Amino acid sequence: MKYITVIMSSLKMTLTAFMFVFFLSATGQDTAEETSSESGSGQEEVIPGADLAKGEELFKSICASCHKRYEKAIGPALHGLTERREMEWIYKWIKNNKKLRESGDQQAIAIYEEYNKTAMPAYPQLSNQDIDNIVAYAEQPKPEPKQKVAAAPQGGQAGGQKGSGMSTEVILGILAFVLLMLSVVLYLVNRTLNRFAEANGVPVKQEEDKEPRKPIWVAFAENQFLVVITVVVVLLGVAYGAYGFLMQVGVDQGYEPVQPIHYSHRIHAGENKIECKYCHSSARVSKHSGIPSLNVCMNCHKQVNEVAEETATAQYSKEFYDKEIQKLYEATGWNPDEMAYTDEKKPVKWVRIHNLPDLAYFNHSQHVTVANIECQKCHGPVEEMEIMYQHSSLTMGWCINCHRETQVNVKDNGYYKKIHEELSKKYNVDKVTAAQMGGIECGKCHY
Repeated sequence: MKYITVIMSSLKMTLTAFMFVFFLSATGQDTAEETSSESGSGQEEVIPGADLAKGEELFKSICASCHKRYEKAIGPALHGLTERREMEWIYKWIKNNKKLRESGDQQAIAIYEEYNKTAMPAYPQLSNQDIDNIVAYAEQPKPEPKQKVAAAPQGGQAGGQKGSGMSTEVILGILAFVLLMLSVVLYLVNRTLNRFAEANGVPVKQEEDKEPRKPIWVAFAENQFLVVITVVVVLLGVAYGAYGFLMQVGVDQGYEPVQPIHYSHRIHAGENKIECKYCHSSARVSKHSGIPSLNVCMNCHKQVNEVAEETATAQYSKEFYDKEIQKLYEATGWNPDEMAYTDEKKPVKWVRIHNLPDLAYFNHSQHVTVANIECQKCHGPVEEMEIMYQHSSLTMGWCINCHRETQVNVKDNGYYKKIHEELSKKYNVDKVTAAQMGGIECGKCHY
């Protein structure tokens, strides 16, 4: 009975420790999931009776092309406007600033001269209430950056439901503790049973009474069948590894270099839905897709000098993206405060990602313009890539398989009209593949 009591006490101690660790882990999760939403929206009633929602809508549809709320753009920042001007003057300026200048108003004339005599459009259709709504929206305090919740580990769960989720590390720790306690319990049980058997005269076989075992390498060497099978498997494995290694020479699939300026295809091509050929315009008419000129970037980034808070991720914060835009300004010599270029420019040394060997010929315009192939066919889902990488292998076999499987769009394609008709008769089909048109002949890519 004494030995049974020891066993039961050990099991009870193990279960108690397990429940204690589980309770601490669950309590910690509840505490960590509390949010800091007590601050509220931070909206202030600057102008009594103003509708902030309508003001935001009017600001984005009318004012946002030239003005920002907190920073200077083509026009001045609108935040703090009520401290600089009277509302009656603002009404007159927005509805017809030309008339206000012609009346001799010195403030209106000074603003006109400050911005290189660029006249602001008149908006006589806006009522005083509409202007109140816009000004009230612009005068709202600048929101504080949101604190982002740490991202969950890749391939794991984000924590499950509130109050019951535990991280992977906690679960593994609990399991390791339980296994350790079970090992201790099994050891105690084994020792107790041996003592019980000795007390009752039951013989217990000791380690020294057992026959010595052969070393494992001796047993392996004596088994000729096992030796032959092992040698065959090793030789096949070495041959397979050597072949796989040699076939990877010159294949840069997955290559993801760090660029001097972080450019997010996810934001530009994905969230903002900018067409690939807007930046890579030479892909339509040239062999090369081309690296976009920084002037193309500045078409938008003269006005866009920061990203939206919701665009940032756990890995790349809003501050990170804003600093990358500043790198673009330094490279082009753009002064965002003066809204003008300077003579201080710095070259950007982009790192090439897709690089075919010189012995292979590839023409972007033939695939993009003539064949109407989407960019994602070769480059993968670029609209989802934060950092651009080589999606496809770009090997000769990969190209040949594509030519064998891809049917040529015959309809309304006058570029190959005659050859389409002849090949359709030859193969007795309505559609032909690129391979049937000679797309796998050596001279098409190697000459």
